[in-house]
Amino acid sequence: MKLGVFTVLFADYTFEEMLDKVQEAGLHAVEIGTGCYPNNHHCPLDELLESAEARERYKKKVTDRGITISAFSCHGNPISPEDSFAKESNETLRKTIKLASFLGVPVVNCFSGTAGDHEDAKHPNWPVASWPNEYGDVLKWQWEKKLIPYWKELGMYAQKHNVKIGLELHGGFLVHTPYTLLKLREQTCDAIGANLDPSHLWWQGIDPVAAIKILAKENAIHHFHAKDTYLDQENINMYGLTDMQPYRNVQTRAWTFRSVGCGHDLKEWSDMMSTLRTYGYDYVISIEHEDPIMSIDEGFKRAVKNLKTILIEESPSQMWWT
Repeated sequence: MKLGVFTVLFADYTFEEMLDKVQEAGLHAVEIGTGCYPNNHHCPLDELLESAEARERYKKKVTDRGITISAFSCHGNPISPEDSFAKESNETLRKTIKLASFLGVPVVNCFSGTAGDHEDAKHPNWPVASWPNEYGDVLKWQWEKKLIPYWKELGMYAQKHNVKIGLELHGGFLVHTPYTLLKLREQTCDAIGANLDPSHLWWQGIDPVAAIKILAKENAIHHFHAKDTYLDQENINMYGLTDMQPYRNVQTRAWTFRSVGCGHDLKEWSDMMSTLRTYGYDYVISIEHEDPIMSIDEGFKRAVKNLKTILIEESPSQMWWT
């Protein structure tokens, strides 16, 4: 496995400055945002698509530093009832897949999206309960009329370009659990898999090690995000796990994103690394920093330090002792 970083936290740096910082930290991979929520500070998408020379210069700046691009990321909502954002998300995703194909980047990360509750809806609707029965009707309509048709076509487009799609299992979107990921994959194609981020599993009550086993057995983990979550049981008792308070309300929130090792101990993180290796994932562990009580540098360095102690980098040796 290799250690990398989702470079949106270094948006204030130029592309070259960001790469130098990653190299200095001893990392070997970068995950780069291309638009929508992550923005595209380090990836002039249209310029790179238009010019083979620009792509070659771009790639050389990465490889000259001994770094690879693990994934491009364009998290948006391609099935949003807000037409302008759905169009932006879809166009950015397709362009990103095309650029990934040109540059030999194997994975594009994104969200599955969330539709409205009917054709004329103005906002996304994320049902989280099976009763009253209307919620189930909404969910069925969303999957059958919006989610599956979109990802059937998009999955074929990705396959055509030899690119895998890593859907982040993020609450608020229709694909947010191992079950919903595998359900969509069954209805579409194997290009659809997970960008597995344990931080979103913990607050849903899902054990990340168990999720890794479930998904890896289906060869459905395409990428991995390293981000932690602190669960505050006292606040959970008040607000529940579907806490709608702003992320800045750290004192009262039921859960808060943290740097690796600040929500769960390194034994749990080590168990995840071991399970990934055991079940066949030997790709990049990409640090994502969204810790509200640490600076960018401190949160990043903490994650790097902690992950370097548990990352399994070398291939296993022969079992000489048997």
